[in-house]
Amino acid sequence: MLHHVSVGVREVERAAAFYDAVLGALGYKRIMEFLPYAVAYGDENPSFWVQLPHNQQMASVGNGVHIGFIARSKDAVRRFHSAAIANGGTNDGEPGPRPDYGPDYYGAFVLDLDGNKLEATLTAVSKAKKAKVKTKAKAGRKIAQKAKKAAPKRKKTSKKRKAKR
Repeated sequence: MLHHVSVGVREVERAAAFYDAVLGALGYKRIMEFLPYAVAYGDENPSFWVQLPHNQQMASVGNGVHIGFIARSKDAVRRFHSAAIANGGTNDGEPGPRPDYGPDYYGAFVLDLDGNKLEATLTAVSKAKKAKVKTKAKAGRKIAQKAKKAAPKRKKTSKKRKAKR
């Protein structure tokens, strides 16, 4: 549903060092940069932007707003939280189950260097997505193996035969 989300920060390069570590722990990477104004992160497309506010005023935190990132494992949630704390972030909720949010909900909350609230979440939906990707990869390997078996065998030509031609 969403194309991208942006958060305002005071210093993009300082924030980028934080987000390189924190989002890297979840398997995301820096996709674009327009230093000193903005950087963007994602898998293949820039879906999370860290930038100076457009109105050129001091960045402020939206009350009640937080950004939730999909984690691919509980270990990724823990790495996200550890990376945030190690890079100057603030703990806002230790990694662990959140039964109030759902039976399969596992997450962690932190505040970035400018006070933006971030979350890494593993849910049944993100587990199902991971399983679907694995299933597609496995199916692709099976198709490739069948195609290889079905391909006509090429006759090997001896070097002497090739020389006579």
